[in-house]
Amino acid sequence: MTAHDIARLLPAVPDLRDRLRAMAMLEAILSPERADRYHSYDRAWSPGVEVATMSTGSGDEFSVVFEDGTAYIRGFAHESPMSPYAADGPWPGVLDKVPEPLRRWVSEPAFTDEDGIPVVTACLWRGPSDDGWRTGDIDYPDGPDPDGANHLFRLLATPGPAAPDAFREFAEDHYGEPLDPAAVRHVYALRPLTGAVVAALNGDVTLADLAEDAEAVGYPQVG
Repeated sequence: MTAHDIARLLPAVPDLRDRLRAMAMLEAILSPERADRYHSYDRAWSPGVEVATMSTGSGDEFSVVFEDGTAYIRGFAHESPMSPYAADGPWPGVLDKVPEPLRRWVSEPAFTDEDGIPVVTACLWRGPSDDGWRTGDIDYPDGPDPDGANHLFRLLATPGPAAPDAFREFAEDHYGEPLDPAAVRHVYALRPLTGAVVAALNGDVTLADLAEDAEAVGYPQVG
């Protein structure tokens, strides 16, 4: 699976934004230690710009930028043969067709290395008038996941009804604890947090503990 395949599976921009906010809130509940979280969300990343991020802590990461109804997705799989460090720069086609309104994200310092090289193996975008997600014209190398898109974006591309359970399976594996399916679905639906829901996911965390994270995510905190 490549970015082209993921593009056919991703939800619309508002739905993707909601999914990423829910994932970030769930991780805030599950992990008071920010360094242990895969997913984060900052609705005030810069004026008018919201950014969701994922980092495995071992070199794989993505960023999703939301601005004025547009979305720009940059993913990096460090073992991909399409790594800019293996290919002497971004793989041909990955970034070439990013439209002008979104081009500034290609060279954004947060998404490039110290030499200004875009840290990217997979890129997707969608503008307000697009009827689907876009990618570049790419001649992929052989392999089942050449750009790392399946590894990076699987949870984003999981069909809606199955998405909460897909996240629950990921989180149970990552954190090593079983999770209440109903509580996960509650957060995935962006229903206001309650003490009971939080306790079902992590008995060591309270609503008050989550106030700062809920504000950053833009999540309805109290129900």
